[in-house]
Amino acid sequence: MRDKVTGARRWVVKIGSALLTADGRGLDQAAMAVWVEQMVALREAGVELVLVSSGAVAAGMSRLGWSARPKAMHELQAAAAIGQMGLVQAWESSFARHQRHTAQILLTHDDLSDRKRYLNARSTLRTLIQFGAIPVINENDTVVTDEIRFGDNDTLAALVANLVEADLLVILTDRDGMFDADPRVNPDALLISEARADDPALDAVAGGTGGALGRGGMQTKLRAARLAARSGAHTVIVGGRIEQVLARLKAGERLGTLLAPERSRHAARKQWLAGHLQTRGTLTLDAGAAQALGSGRSLLPVGVRAVQGGFRRGEMVVCIDPQGREIARGLVNYSALEAQRILGHASDDIEKLLGYVDEPELIHRDNLILV
Repeated sequence: MRDKVTGARRWVVKIGSALLTADGRGLDQAAMAVWVEQMVALREAGVELVLVSSGAVAAGMSRLGWSARPKAMHELQAAAAIGQMGLVQAWESSFARHQRHTAQILLTHDDLSDRKRYLNARSTLRTLIQFGAIPVINENDTVVTDEIRFGDNDTLAALVANLVEADLLVILTDRDGMFDADPRVNPDALLISEARADDPALDAVAGGTGGALGRGGMQTKLRAARLAARSGAHTVIVGGRIEQVLARLKAGERLGTLLAPERSRHAARKQWLAGHLQTRGTLTLDAGAAQALGSGRSLLPVGVRAVQGGFRRGEMVVCIDPQGREIARGLVNYSALEAQRILGHASDDIEKLLGYVDEPELIHRDNLILV
């Protein structure tokens, strides 16, 4: 299965608080520089990267001189606000030494549960990746509450992997991977090199909690791997302090624990789309567009003859051919009102007609399923 790591073209790399802050002693900029050097090398080798960075609360605690993580929400949010400044500055300056742009993105659960905001975040991230920038993502700790917070950045990283359709999620942690027993109390514990993410036997060995700085232990990492697997991504849980860990993973070394999905990324996404039973509207296509969809292409507005329904951006619509037969369904990039205004026009005309352009396609091929 290690060929799934070496061949992965889009990685989400998550780095935990304990690693980033040298177990609470402040941002470890020397360690960050080493990870950045490896990420830049991966990017130059053609790997697309998104970085999910913990550390805002821990960095703020260090700046404030706190030794224990506070329990009061307003104190956590204040620490995050203070720490986020230094955290982003450290990543930006480290990548800048390699002439690489970074982009800060703060997310809440609402951003990924609302279809319109989900698609907006997805579009922005895809554009940043195309520009060669490194998105640096963190939970928006300064505004979230207990009811809507992700709870840990492992979960956030998995949701980001789904969002950007990553091939690989790499979770860097302060342990070398998942073991068949707790290595802190059992010296004979063996590293689990490879397993299926949905293997129920893993639950028994993923016990334990996170450290004083973080919010999750191995259980949250296993849950994250299972979330990532839903969209067909592989996950590697591996020690962030292993020398040249990212470069060695790319080279195919059997480091850490590789957790595999049940289905390929393409098949998993198509199954997810097929599960959207409720449709909000209908697009009638011309013969050329219907044929293009059958060839695996996106739906452009120029190929649409008529629009029915009151759908919004991000909702599921049915595509029918000139004879009225359903041929596909997918998530639409424009509302019904917007689609009415751009139907029959070339994608280059969208900005002139609407005053803006979200996407050149009415439905991207990644969000289409043929029926």
